[in-house]
Amino acid sequence: MRKIEHIGIAVRDLSSANDLFTRLFGQSPYKEEAVASEQVTTSFFRLGESKIELLEGAEDSAIAKFIEKRGEGIHHIAFDVEDIYAEMKRLEGEGFVLINKEPKRGADNKLVCFLHPKSANGVLVELCQEIKN
Repeated sequence: MRKIEHIGIAVRDLSSANDLFTRLFGQSPYKEEAVASEQVTTSFFRLGESKIELLEGAEDSAIAKFIEKRGEGIHHIAFDVEDIYAEMKRLEGEGFVLINKEPKRGADNKLVCFLHPKSANGVLVELCQEIKN
């Protein structure tokens, strides 16, 4: 793992959250993107080398269920990795439970994989590798 890539925050209303975080950070999001496979719409703010991702989920999405159970707030922390396949193998060997056995395409031109929170002290961890075109 090379650095924290982003922190994901679950929100009920992306437009309102974008307004709030624009005021907080003094800048607008640089990107908004729908990720159909996850039933979410995301927006990204860049803060130095790190990013904040806001996630609004469709009615039956994992994000909507998260908000229903826990309310809005920090959903996950994502780490930038050089080789997602090697990192998945290493972490599985260390006893971490992978939510998905193969990486999938995520937002912001990334391959992503999640570690189950039960194997990471209650933290949903995302691994991210930039897709090289």
